[in-house]
Amino acid sequence: MSVVSRTPSPQALSELDRRRVALWAAECAERALPLFEHEAPDDPRPREAITRARAFGHGELSAAGEIRRRFVAGRAAASASTPAGVAAARSAAQAAGVAHMGAHALGAAAYAVAAVRASHRQDAGAVDHEITVQLDLLSPDAASALRRLPLLGSDPAGPLGAGLLASGFLGSTIREIQARLLG
Repeated sequence: MSVVSRTPSPQALSELDRRRVALWAAECAERALPLFEHEAPDDPRPREAITRARAFGHGELSAAGEIRRRFVAGRAAASASTPAGVAAARSAAQAAGVAHMGAHALGAAAYAVAAVRASHRQDAGAVDHEITVQLDLLSPDAASALRRLPLLGSDPAGPLGAGLLASGFLGSTIREIQARLLG
């Protein structure tokens, strides 16, 4: 019987770093949350996911427990009727996913920016403003952890691989966030 030793993906981050970036991801998702709650005020799943992401960040919840619950908020996207509401629910789901893999923090930020973009189509500066505010919310430790993540598309094993987060508006948003973090 052979035992395969697996090196964790660089997208995972240490548990301490995941806790640090979970707090930031929760802040990003919460900024977009009203866009979901306006459409689906009786669906608590995104708010609960953000609360859990914060609790994980504060060390009050285990990574294992959150890994099992990380998809719940994503299913709430079906309760939304607009692209802004869907993106806000997905932002919360990505924040909850940070317990599993730190790279989901960038997904939470990107989906929150997508929600803002969808709800402010006439405001050309809304996207840039949201990214700036998100980066201003970063603690130095969380920023340092995010800088350790591989650049979008450079590591196939995780959310920053060739999947949904790497393409279209989400991909360009994550690239912009990473560029500003490294710049």
